Amino acid sequence: MTHQVHIIGGGLAGSEAAWQLAQAGVKVRLSEMRGSGDMTPAHQTEGLAELVCSNSFRSDDADKNAVGLLHQEMRRLSSLIMAQADLAKVPAGSALAVDRDIFSGGVTRALTEHPNVEIVRERIDTLPVQGMTIVATGPLTAPGLAISIGAAAGMDHLAFFDAIAPVVHFDSIDMGQCWMANRWDKIGPGGGEGKDYINCPMNKEQYQAFVQGLLDGEKADFKDWEKDTPYFEGCMPIEVMASRGPETLRHGPMKPMGLDDPRTGRWPYAVVQLRQDNASGTLWNMVGFQTKLKHGAQIDLFRTIPGLEKAEFARLGGLHRNTFIQSPKLLDATLRLKNARHIRFAGQVTGCEGYVESSAIGLLAGRFAVAELLGRPLTPLPADTALGALLGHVTGNVETADYQPMNVNFGLFPPLEDVKKKQRKEAMTARARASLGQWLNAELQPA
Repeated sequence: MTHQVHIIGGGLAGSEAAWQLAQAGVKVRLSEMRGSGDMTPAHQTEGLAELVCSNSFRSDDADKNAVGLLHQEMRRLSSLIMAQADLAKVPAGSALAVDRDIFSGGVTRALTEHPNVEIVRERIDTLPVQGMTIVATGPLTAPGLAISIGAAAGMDHLAFFDAIAPVVHFDSIDMGQCWMANRWDKIGPGGGEGKDYINCPMNKEQYQAFVQGLLDGEKADFKDWEKDTPYFEGCMPIEVMASRGPETLRHGPMKPMGLDDPRTGRWPYAVVQLRQDNASGTLWNMVGFQTKLKHGAQIDLFRTIPGLEKAEFARLGGLHRNTFIQSPKLLDATLRLKNARHIRFAGQVTGCEGYVESSAIGLLAGRFAVAELLGRPLTPLPADTALGALLGHVTGNVETADYQPMNVNFGLFPPLEDVKKKQRKEAMTARARASLGQWLNAELQPA
């Protein structure tokens, strides 16, 4: 079968992109390495869209949860992944969890039987030099292809330990205990007032208890295929720094020098700094707090920090092997590589995190490719939808130098200032549903 689009990778993103294209009448070649004699270190089967780490698609609450809203939006756009997840659903309360084998089997069967899809079990080691291509190879991209992607993207390498610091929702920070300031009140290159960081002060006793908590906290283990991948010295886990001596953190990410506490006029014993993580200022990154602590241990310990006692986390810290590109720098608004516009990226390789998010970016890549091939006008997705907010994170609403994988969350959405906090989530989801409805109506209008 002569194809119009070549998709590399048969995970959730590649499978979803293939479905969107095929349903629009586009001929697709879907290349999947598994089944050709090669296997990733994490997969167990040759099935398309195999779930590796979990069987959960997380919350299905479309009124109060961002990922639940993303589920709903994807269903409205005829997502294969969501349709098969619904068919493979197992009891999980308000969450959507699936039988892995039934789910993967359903996706594989749907694509195998589709007349517009050709599934080829082959390993692709270099990016095609021509022809519309979607790269959806995920965090375990084969080494040869990773090198080719790195060359096309202008990066030296892609496989490394991805150091992720926690991100906190701004409206959950107690600013009565914190203050805004730069170290030594320095003005940044962009100008401003020299108040770019939120500073959470600690006295000696609080600091010492915090360090002990880092040393005692339960850590996640590296997987076998991660153990030989080095991490950067500049991205050392905070608990590893703490193990080098009790004062190490006070001379590293928690140093108080140059930060006068306005309540005392003096430097605190130690300081935890948070830096703005998105353009709207709804999310703040805990500077230097990448960690292998388990998520429960992180929440318990980080809520001992003054000002963060009631912190709500958009993302918790982590350190694991990953492969992703600096998408906000490299991709355009339709996920095309700026210096090779016949290539789109989709899924976790773009720097989204999670099964649903990966599938969503695959869905968008597929729909963008359809519009380009068929000459249809492409109306930008509303930023206040879950799909639009996630796409905004991947393609621009983030500082490129600090770009890290992120799950969908309400901190990525445009803020609603005139709504009380208790009603804000429902207000955001209602706004999103209305916006997506208007967008879909516009998409259905004749050109």
